[in-house]
Amino acid sequence: MSSIITDMDLATTQLILPELLLLGGIIAMILVPNLGDATMRIPLTRVRIPILIGGTRFASINNPKLPNQIATTVLALAFLTSFLFLGEHGEVGNSLQVDEFSRLFTLLFTAALFLASVATTARLPARPRASVPLDTDSTTHSDAKVNALIDNRRQVDFHILLLTTGLGMSLMAMATNLFMLFVCLELASLSSYILVAFHKETDVGGEAGMKYFIVGSVVSAVGIYGMSLLYLWNGSLDMANLAASWKGMEVIDPFAAIGVGLMLVAFGFKVGAAPFHLAVPDAYAGASSPIAGVLATASKAMGFVALMRLLLVVTMPSAGQASWLLVLALVAVVTMTWGNLAALTSDNPKRVLAYSSVAHAGYMLAALAAIGSGLADSDTSALIATAVVFHLCVLVLFKMGAFLVLSMLEAEGRGHRMEDLHGLARRDPVIATSMFVFMLSLAGVPPLSGFLSKLLMINGIVNVSAGTGSASAATALSWAQGVDPVFWLAIAIVLNSALSLFYYLRIGLVMFFESPDTENPLVHSPSLKMAIIACAVLTLLFGIGPLSDSLLDMVGSAVDSFMRS
Repeated sequence: MSSIITDMDLATTQLILPELLLLGGIIAMILVPNLGDATMRIPLTRVRIPILIGGTRFASINNPKLPNQIATTVLALAFLTSFLFLGEHGEVGNSLQVDEFSRLFTLLFTAALFLASVATTARLPARPRASVPLDTDSTTHSDAKVNALIDNRRQVDFHILLLTTGLGMSLMAMATNLFMLFVCLELASLSSYILVAFHKETDVGGEAGMKYFIVGSVVSAVGIYGMSLLYLWNGSLDMANLAASWKGMEVIDPFAAIGVGLMLVAFGFKVGAAPFHLAVPDAYAGASSPIAGVLATASKAMGFVALMRLLLVVTMPSAGQASWLLVLALVAVVTMTWGNLAALTSDNPKRVLAYSSVAHAGYMLAALAAIGSGLADSDTSALIATAVVFHLCVLVLFKMGAFLVLSMLEAEGRGHRMEDLHGLARRDPVIATSMFVFMLSLAGVPPLSGFLSKLLMINGIVNVSAGTGSASAATALSWAQGVDPVFWLAIAIVLNSALSLFYYLRIGLVMFFESPDTENPLVHSPSLKMAIIACAVLTLLFGIGPLSDSLLDMVGSAVDSFMRS
């Protein structure tokens, strides 16, 4: 009996090894920096025994760079184990299920957080040789020393929050119960709220964090209220039970419909959909660039996992039943149009990327809306879901890559104005070229991965509407009347992608053709520069060639496991 229990424990440990690594990293981050030579006297004796916690720190761990090294190593190991055990399947308790779908998103989350940890070495540097200000120091020199000491003290807090965010995201991807999903979602969200406001010495940081927290708390309360209505309706929050009850309804129950609608509000905020996106630009602008990159990639992917669980598992429409097409299609078109128009008028690169992130949420919502039309068969639904997940995966490369470039500028106190990008090609041609690659991929220019992902989404939408129009229509008007409304979602994506070219190319224009304010090279950070170059190269390779085919096969297999669940 004991051997059976041991085998089960080993199997479960292997299933959740990435999450255990993240948890172990959090514990190590708390304990290791506090190891010292403290001792405790045994009562009624003179014998003292070491307790290791407290006292004078050991010289080997008295290094402010240690938290970043622990976090980066743990995230790299979590990414590696997720990849190695990508094909593992199994249940952990009654509320978590490990499959290719959840493991693929663990890969995505840990990759984005790993890049953020690498970028932190430049954005929030640790300085082992930082010294205490002296009376003879000038005011500027004294302030610089104080800031260096503060940055050293904040290393542990920042990286614990980074790992906590990753743990919440990874567990959320495995959730098969709405309550567990929401708890894990809030674990990641609360950590991200603090990370947004982490640089509280700046006015914009505190304001952005407060706005993001207030709006996030309100929409979370709305979502939990919707979840309670679903529980009153069904008596269970297990997604399989909810899906069976939803399919068995002859007439939509008001409790069920309102509950799903309220949860869509909460998940709409997580993905940055209009009109729930109003706090997103401020959060991106106030947060450090690495954290803004996490919000635009990992946090957005987390929201879409929750959205896909709700829409494609619980409320998946039957053939010929347009369940949530109209609502989601309207939100998608408004989101992508609003995001692109707002980006056109912004002079802050981080706000431009924030509104760009809103627009990309609209593209993916449009693809999901096509599934809700009830016209898509199982193969077409899987194709569209594959396109959405593929877009979320490659988004980590070119969206996170763009924020990494801004991290280099922020390290020297710049990056919040479009003028800070002027002449970047003269200061560092490699970084400027990489940034231009990211912008072209965001715009969907071939042969980059952003083009391939958009093409797959548009192809899926067109496949849904194929054959529903009139082939003999002689005029544009009659053709427009004969085409299924789903087709116009593809048209909306194409038109908005063309609109987005203006502000993406504008960034390229100022980098290559404007004069820089300074001729000094960018802050030297070899690891960050290598990460940016790697993102740029992979952005190209995942758009063409065998690597894109391999990633598509991986995503397609993960989506198949999701659709079968």
